[in-house]
Amino acid sequence: MTKENYAELVKKRSKNSRLPLDCLKAFLIGGLICMIGQGILELYLSLGVGEEDAKTLCSVALIAAGVLLTALHRYEKIAKHGGAGTLVPITGFANAMSSPAIEFKAEGIVTGLAAKMFVIAGPVLVYGTSAAIMYGLIYWLTTM
Repeated sequence: MTKENYAELVKKRSKNSRLPLDCLKAFLIGGLICMIGQGILELYLSLGVGEEDAKTLCSVALIAAGVLLTALHRYEKIAKHGGAGTLVPITGFANAMSSPAIEFKAEGIVTGLAAKMFVIAGPVLVYGTSAAIMYGLIYWLTTM
């Protein structure tokens, strides 16, 4: 098969992008996730929890919800429709961290669950931490 034949085959079999609809769905589903987060925050505040603690508890609740929905194979169904709208909020990070671990849990706690937890998000964490250290070092050296 030539490159031209392959390109033609891909063009025939690929669905046309519905960019405006996809963007709208991402906006609405991402906004809904954020609205739920705001509702959780307001609930904690109404229960008399301090603002800083309420923010922390809200983050923990959203992370737990993201992991739970990932474990129940529901997050991927939401992401199928929400696209990038499900990646941006904290629930998307929870999904990215937990999905490889859940996928490989049959291999055991250490070699499956623990080892695979950082497959996707690990490089992001390492790069972010390294960049922060380098930036801090440069800042410290230039302000001495």
